[in-house]
Amino acid sequence: MTTSIKFTKASIMVINNVEYIALELPGLLHYEDKIAARRFVNEQSEKVYVAELKQYREKRSLDANAYYHVLLGKLSEVLRIPTTELYRAHIREIGGNFEIIPIREEALNRFTTIWQNNGLGWVVDDLGKSKLSGYANIKAYYGSSTYNINQMSRLIDMVVQDCIEQEIEVRTPIELERLKEEWGAIKNNERGMDTY
Repeated sequence: MTTSIKFTKASIMVINNVEYIALELPGLLHYEDKIAARRFVNEQSEKVYVAELKQYREKRSLDANAYYHVLLGKLSEVLRIPTTELYRAHIREIGGNFEIIPIREEALNRFTTIWQNNGLGWVVDDLGKSKLSGYANIKAYYGSSTYNINQMSRLIDMVVQDCIEQEIEVRTPIELERLKEEWGAIKNNERGMDTY
């Protein structure tokens, strides 16, 4: 059972020496959240649950990462190359978005599977045998959702340049700059937030 609700305040209450967290759901604005909370309380069973509490943020209609993937789809259609292949080629060209890791040869396939489960842009390249006996060196790339403003700017610039070469319409330079700035603001906020 998964329930997501919005609340304005949280507090700790102690009743009969048991601590509870109380969430304030005021006004008509939170009517649906009140119903969801009541449903959860009424339907819960004797199990262990986990609650993730974080600041609510409105979802953006189209951020820089999403716009990149829109252009990538158009480019894929024109070039008749799978989007995953194009995306991974761009990922490899960003710079500063990977780690070189020595890993035991027998663990290489397992690590690659786990790393790539993070997303399409989480690529692993085998660089061959390490100087360490029984080890291989790998280059493990991070996907674009983790990028800072400079990396995202380079990624968008790459796909925009590729699209222009194929005469695919792209946003104006001012609109592109706004997307990049918004991405930077989002990433700065994420770095400033506490995570649990």
